[in-house]
Amino acid sequence: MNEAQVVRDFYAALNRNDIAAAVRDFNPEFEWVEPAEYPGAGTYRGLETVTEHFLWARGRWAEGSCELERLIVAGDRVVALVAVRVRLKDEAEWRVGDIGDVFTFRDGKLIQGRTFGDRREALEWAGAGTVSPEAAR
Repeated sequence: MNEAQVVRDFYAALNRNDIAAAVRDFNPEFEWVEPAEYPGAGTYRGLETVTEHFLWARGRWAEGSCELERLIVAGDRVVALVAVRVRLKDEAEWRVGDIGDVFTFRDGKLIQGRTFGDRREALEWAGAGTVSPEAAR
């Protein structure tokens, strides 16, 4: 299975609330990083800790999804441009946004995931070069 398919499978599993399948291809030392402005802000290390974080975060959803719009491969990294539309259980309003997640691979396993609230920052951090404004909005 190639890296792009691993990332596609991650979002499909996340959207159906199958966290075990979502983390299936993660390295045991996997690290997940969310920015300070996110409710789950922080750095999570190790498969067990990351799994607990995803269970907590996904468990807060009343409804919604993280729809993968585009993948950009940049060496050992894959940038996922994602449209988020989620309503949390304790909120009436929808949380909507376009984000960039960067996944880093080693030996076919995910070793790190990093979320960016700004798609251009994700692309720059991953060394993905320039992408049209439409793709990175």
